[in-house]
Amino acid sequence: MQAMPTLNLRDGTVDQKRQEIKAYFLDSFNTYESLFSCLANDDVFYQRPEKLRHPLIFYFGHTATFFINKLVLSKAINERINPKFESLFAIGVDEMSWDDLNDANYDWPKVEEVRQYRNQVRTLVCDLIDTMSFSMPIDWESPMWPVVMGIEHERIHLETSSVLIRQLPIASVRPSSEWPACNTMQTNARALEANVLMTVPAQKVINDKALDSAYYGWDNEYGAQQESVSEFSASKFLVSNGEYLSFVQDGGYNNAKYWEAEGNKWREYTKAQHPVFWIKKGDEYIYRSMLEEHPLPLDWPVDVNYHEAKAFCNYLSEKTGELIRLPTENEWQALRQQAGVTQTVYGEGFNIALQKHASSEPVNVNKSGEFYDVVGNVWQWTETPIYPFEGFKVHPLYDDFTTPTYDNKHNLIKGGSWVSTGNEAMKDSRYAFRRHFFQHAGFRYVQGKRVIAVNDFDYESDTQVSQYSEFHYGDEYYGVPNFAKASAQFCIDAMQGRQHVKALDLGCAVGRSTFELAKHFDHVDGIDFSARFIKTAFDMQERGEIRYNLIEEGELTSFKARKLSSLGLAESAEKVAFAQGDACNLKPQFTGYDLIFMGNLIDRVYSPKKVLADMTKRLNKGGLLIVASPFTWLEEYTEKSEWLGGYKDENGETLSSTQALENALGNNFKRVGEPVEIPFVIRETKRKYQHTLSEFNVFEKVQDV
Repeated sequence: MQAMPTLNLRDGTVDQKRQEIKAYFLDSFNTYESLFSCLANDDVFYQRPEKLRHPLIFYFGHTATFFINKLVLSKAINERINPKFESLFAIGVDEMSWDDLNDANYDWPKVEEVRQYRNQVRTLVCDLIDTMSFSMPIDWESPMWPVVMGIEHERIHLETSSVLIRQLPIASVRPSSEWPACNTMQTNARALEANVLMTVPAQKVINDKALDSAYYGWDNEYGAQQESVSEFSASKFLVSNGEYLSFVQDGGYNNAKYWEAEGNKWREYTKAQHPVFWIKKGDEYIYRSMLEEHPLPLDWPVDVNYHEAKAFCNYLSEKTGELIRLPTENEWQALRQQAGVTQTVYGEGFNIALQKHASSEPVNVNKSGEFYDVVGNVWQWTETPIYPFEGFKVHPLYDDFTTPTYDNKHNLIKGGSWVSTGNEAMKDSRYAFRRHFFQHAGFRYVQGKRVIAVNDFDYESDTQVSQYSEFHYGDEYYGVPNFAKASAQFCIDAMQGRQHVKALDLGCAVGRSTFELAKHFDHVDGIDFSARFIKTAFDMQERGEIRYNLIEEGELTSFKARKLSSLGLAESAEKVAFAQGDACNLKPQFTGYDLIFMGNLIDRVYSPKKVLADMTKRLNKGGLLIVASPFTWLEEYTEKSEWLGGYKDENGETLSSTQALENALGNNFKRVGEPVEIPFVIRETKRKYQHTLSEFNVFEKVQDV
């Protein structure tokens, strides 16, 4: 099975590109379903191979719902296929340790229902590709971009799902002729060619993918970065199972001195004794490929996480007396340049993109210059935590693709694996994972002259997140009290004499109001659409501190650090739970609230009436719904037909948002008091501020729906 390569989005006519995109979509969709056909039966879909991730049924539905959610967000389509599925399967946990993994909160559907849903999505997307009006070239602004985004997103999950399937018990999978493992392996250690270090001369590395690039890219790929890389030496081969075996046999997994602090915590917690895809049977090791078990192939690359790769390097440093470590991202790129690997899209000549096998193969097969497996076979861990290039900006349709990983806890992997397809199999691709996670990833080592420090904590540099961090946790400006604190206090005052067990802060942004509410409530859920905001809120909860850059003028910034303890909120943290969510399509477990606070949200959703109707069902009788908003209606957020007031009605009479809000809530609610205006100030730069008034409306739920 060979996967189609990622498409050139600049060349050709509209008709040609329409046909290519449809073929690319079907190739992706069909290959993904073929992967899941390797499960032994439908019961396996509900197994969780990795406890930090959802069961496989989630991933089977997730890639299809991604298409619908992004097409709705881009307004390419107006109606959903299955709102329940498109909420349930919307948000994964592959990297978010803060996501809710309580099984009781998920009512997984039958596999056949998801298969039927995928068929509906297949038909819808094919019809959309056939009929959508677009022009060439296809770029970020093109209506066809979200379709390509969905395809490339599914290709990522093709790989991550194959890793999960590889972690299932062997009885849970079945061999497939469409997914054949390599049948060439060496099990005799004496026949292994020794790994040696080869010199990579000093050279300049330039990263400069432009927004008008011919090929699809994720946000972190764009921008500019360069480095003059000093001379270093790199291993000729990827580290093989045979080479790594010496580390295992010498007790490497039982010797803390080889492990970094973070890696040692992982080692002690997991009690690992060998790589995850090795199985100890007697005195021998069996190797697990995706669908089969084999005698340990000593000449195949070892599959490990960053911690294991780093520990091996420390072990080898002790044995050789030299500084052995993993390469940086730019050192890996220098090695690629030295090896003469110049292709923009990788394919023939490498074990990548399913061009050869559905498994690794020996490390001495794919030669480029003096090195082997510069690209493909397995991903290669680097020392570099992912970071943004100069000029980085997020795509508005997927603001949480990369920014949650800018935390110095996600290291870049380079080069791709045997199942890396689409954008993954490209020169410019940049993917990063938590250091304890497993992919089809291994490593090669380098001998360098300097130690590379992996930071654990850094300053937030996203402009909007920094502004909101200051808005919530920072200084007061022009005598205007902190809005998040004032909002929470307004809610608490309104709740006096009422039950106050559970509250929802919907549109919580970076979380200050959620923490403030928790001083009065037993539990508060904070939900926001932006993963960037939720990541910051979670960082504050987990660490008790956030750090961020604040723009002074131009490129000049100041550095801020804010702590929960200094705000008197440290004790509130344990009563708070943050989650990413769409206010128009929340998961069912968010219910039973005594208070729902919607702060400056109602004029930023695509269907305010839908949100209000939904909140009616989630609020307890006698509870309060408090809606705060400046009512700054904009068509970029809410189509005019969905506005809640702010226009003249069919009789030519003025309909204010205040009145429209009351009308929308109907007989289920009664107003409590008159509207109250509370001011707020958002600092943009040292000399530019937004001053706004938000109107607070309080309603009591008087009857159940």
